Amino acid sequence: MTATVRHPLKARRVQFDFNDTPLHWLRDDPFSTHVINGIHLLLPAGELWFCRVYNQALPLVTDDVLREDVQGFIRQEAIHSRAHSQAQTYLERHGLSVDDYVQRIEWLFGTFLGDAPFGIGWLQRESVRKQWLVMRVGIIAAIEHFTGVLGQWAMDNESWEQNGDATMVDLFKWHLAEEVEHRTVAFDLFEHLCKSQLGFYVSRQALMALVFPLFIYFIAEGGRVLARQDADGQARKLGRMLIPQLLLELQKVGNQTRNVPTFTFLLKATARWLSPRFHPIHEGNTEQALAYLARSPAAQAAPH
Repeated sequence: MTATVRHPLKARRVQFDFNDTPLHWLRDDPFSTHVINGIHLLLPAGELWFCRVYNQALPLVTDDVLREDVQGFIRQEAIHSRAHSQAQTYLERHGLSVDDYVQRIEWLFGTFLGDAPFGIGWLQRESVRKQWLVMRVGIIAAIEHFTGVLGQWAMDNESWEQNGDATMVDLFKWHLAEEVEHRTVAFDLFEHLCKSQLGFYVSRQALMALVFPLFIYFIAEGGRVLARQDADGQARKLGRMLIPQLLLELQKVGNQTRNVPTFTFLLKATARWLSPRFHPIHEGNTEQALAYLARSPAAQAAPH
């Protein structure tokens, strides 16, 4: 699956009204609902961190086309962050507390992955600061691999429209369509900033070895945090699951309902990343994503 024509990335200033959205917005599927709702807790801080890192990387970009793509990426990610912050309010309105977990996520991106995570001393040398910046660009590239493949999964998915609340479905599909639209930017920026192809290949594999288990953990933990607070007994079972149990349930529910991707889907996506010939252009269909954005109620109502 490829894009045939490059086009400028534009920010769509969407708004969503979740006043009528139920907590279990995927009908009769609290497991998938909470796993997906956990993303609302992870993304606001994470995507603002993307923007901060990329703003620092912009002066190092010597390719005009890539610089324009990075700027478009930043504008899109900033709006993604705001939209999911709005969804946190929806969770709170349903009686779920999100503050403690959100604080952990803010520490992860603001301190541990911040500009000086272990004190400023080790970053006094400019060369070390640049290496830390490039490493964080690589972490974003690994994360964006998953957002891109999940975006294409969402473009191919029909179960959400059949089983879900229309407003929440539009939030996720608008967001994920834009992830497909800009899926090459993070990878291309990381490659652009690496000194050699061998260094690029080795470092992106090392960073994926870090990112994949953390990605799985934080997605799972977000769902568990919400499920523990649900009055529904079936939903609370998710909150008590260990990670291996949760991944087995993800596999089962994904196969049965198609409301969530399966764990094997994520494993196969990770395996494709290992190839020296990998490029995210082959991981999605830009025309399909743009077709969704052309009919998304929120995207079409956004100021142009």
